[in-house]
Amino acid sequence: MILKDKTLQNAVSPTAKAGQKQEQDVAFFLRRAFKDHKQVYVINDFKFTHNDETAQIDHLIVYTFGFILIESKSITGEVKVNNLGEWTRSLNSKWSGMASPIKQVELQQKLLREMLFDNREVILDKLFGIRQQSFGKRCWDNVCAVSSNAIIDRDSMPNKVSKQLVKTEFLVDKLEQMMNLKHKVVSALTFDTRPDFKEEELKSITSFLMAQLDDTKYEKEITKPEVVEEPVIAKVEVKIEAVLQCKSCGEKSDYSPQYGRYGYFIKCNKCETNTAMKMPCANCNSKNTKVTKKKETYTLVCSDCEKSMVLYE
Repeated sequence: MILKDKTLQNAVSPTAKAGQKQEQDVAFFLRRAFKDHKQVYVINDFKFTHNDETAQIDHLIVYTFGFILIESKSITGEVKVNNLGEWTRSLNSKWSGMASPIKQVELQQKLLREMLFDNREVILDKLFGIRQQSFGKRCWDNVCAVSSNAIIDRDSMPNKVSKQLVKTEFLVDKLEQMMNLKHKVVSALTFDTRPDFKEEELKSITSFLMAQLDDTKYEKEITKPEVVEEPVIAKVEVKIEAVLQCKSCGEKSDYSPQYGRYGYFIKCNKCETNTAMKMPCANCNSKNTKVTKKKETYTLVCSDCEKSMVLYE
């Protein structure tokens, strides 16, 4: 199931255009293979923030047995990796070094694991009265997908890197081999030692991940609520007491508003945790909101229903 498609950016430079084209190609193959798959969830362009760090995963797969992160790289020449894991590429017969996409995706995986682990009590709550397993023993894999016309020198490449590097046209084959998902009939007759996520857990995990995005498309596609549009006559301000609270300790009053790289947030004076002010609209539940500041008053404004809510004054 495709939860989020590739987001097209206004790419200008030839390098940016080539990179976006590569990500589009990967997204295309993932859609062809898994758009109707009930055990595989795909999130393209998954950008998230945790502990004041931000990561963007080109393509994230959540499936019955774990997670696979895919880094897309546009490489139209030859690529080599030495025994130290250092990457070089050729362009117009000229060789130059490049950052390791494997190391890049490893850092993304580390932050993703930290975020899921820190929120495990919320995501994998007690189902049917039984505490579910956490994320540590699940399958965690990374793959780097390069352009199909790239030339990969695997002879001198470390075996570990070679296993993680694949051309786009063979990506789905690689993923199916890694996931090793069997048909229900076959699965019932065989024993798989891998700990798995149940259907309810997969839905909870993917709902949590999609909630990290400033995107309402997922909710509209999955729930498909009946929407009754009402004419907007004037902007209405709704004031709700103690709407802000620390995401860590739940403190609702002892905090201070601040502004940082990713917008307005509150800093808890008790546990010193930062919590973003931006949140879904209390009136229509839309995530298409923004926080504005006028003197000492912070207001959440919804771009969909045009209602606003005072967060702090």
